[in-house]
Amino acid sequence: MSWRTVVIEKACKVSYKNNYLLIHNDDVKKIFMDEIGIVIMTNTQVNVTGVALCEMSKRKIKVIMCDEKYNPYGELVSYYGSHNTSKKLRLQTLWDDETKGTIFTHIIDAKIFNQAALLQELGFEEQSAALNEYRQQLQFYDETNREGHAAKVYFNALFGKSFSRDMTCNINSALDYGYSILLSLVNREVVKNGCVTQLGIKHCNEFNQFNLSCDLMEPYRVLIDRYVYENRNKEFDKEIKYGLIDVLNQRIVLDRETFVSNAVATSVKSCIDSLNAKDMTKLKLYYMV
Repeated sequence: MSWRTVVIEKACKVSYKNNYLLIHNDDVKKIFMDEIGIVIMTNTQVNVTGVALCEMSKRKIKVIMCDEKYNPYGELVSYYGSHNTSKKLRLQTLWDDETKGTIFTHIIDAKIFNQAALLQELGFEEQSAALNEYRQQLQFYDETNREGHAAKVYFNALFGKSFSRDMTCNINSALDYGYSILLSLVNREVVKNGCVTQLGIKHCNEFNQFNLSCDLMEPYRVLIDRYVYENRNKEFDKEIKYGLIDVLNQRIVLDRETFVSNAVATSVKSCIDSLNAKDMTKLKLYYMV
């Protein structure tokens, strides 16, 4: 699997030749394409050749473009992520509510488990116990919104009782940036598996192009949360952004120790396979250990 995240922060030209991505600046830097998982362009003055864009799309490399404030703004998504995309799309439209509800409930179970585990790790034992209680109360499709109740306790423990996800502050800027990078990674894997990102399991907002990805990313949010907590007193600057990008290069355990990007790929494929086959034994979700 590809593993390298390439960040291009200076004005330059990006081209392709003989299986290498070429970055032309003061000199020419060559990067073997099969090693690249994500390319992030933080400078609006990066010029990319059509051949380079096409090759990155063919190889399912996620390309993320940032705006003038260096925040992720758009991404390159291939039309065809799988050789049998038409079949996979037909299967996606046939996912039934029972299977979707079961898988979504497992996803939220993993999310709350990870939040409780992080709070326990950081010494918030009372709040961790509260989240474990919410997890025990979880119902099909999370009909009683245990996820929402857990989130309130979780974020107030991490960032204070006055904190809200609606606030304009460094912490929320960092969380949003990290989540957007994670979402882009999940988008890539959804498309690679022949599905469309718009048709979700629980998320169904008509204005959200990434409903399915928003569902599938939930257990991994905790990785971003931990980094932001560790840097909660710092300004949201270039150093924090690079640190958030580097979270994808961490090693975690999913069956075995692997990179976050590879774990996400395994989880997404397992969810889609489970939905297609109506078989929960295929499901592989991330639980912190």
